[in-house]
Amino acid sequence: QVQLVESGGGLVQAGGSLRLSCAASGSILSIDKMGWYRQTPGKERELVATITSEGSTNYADYVKGRFSISRDNAKNTHYLQMNSLKPEDSAVYYCYSVVRFLGIKLYWGQGTQVTVSS
Repeated sequence: QVQLVESGGGLVQAGGSLRLSCAASGSILSIDKMGWYRQTPGKERELVATITSEGSTNYADYVKGRFSISRDNAKNTHYLQMNSLKPEDSAVYYCYSVVRFLGIKLYWGQGTQVTVSS
């Protein structure tokens, strides 16, 4: 089994920054793609950013230039640096990792609340 533990969410004023972390532990041989989604009440979960095992990144248009995703393979951890935050960035942020161990499986974190006040 694999567990993903998120940290770093909280309350911040508009224009501020937060850094989310997602640490994977358990039965892990390697991790392919890692990423972040977010969700607000009444809406579907939406993609924020992804990063491949080679370090190639992809961002949703609404966060390009403000958010940055990175990973530390030695720690099985990935990060989301969020700058110039806006009230509309408020959401529960979920991380995921595609883990290889006797097969390949996607795991989700428990979610962390990000609230941006105006």
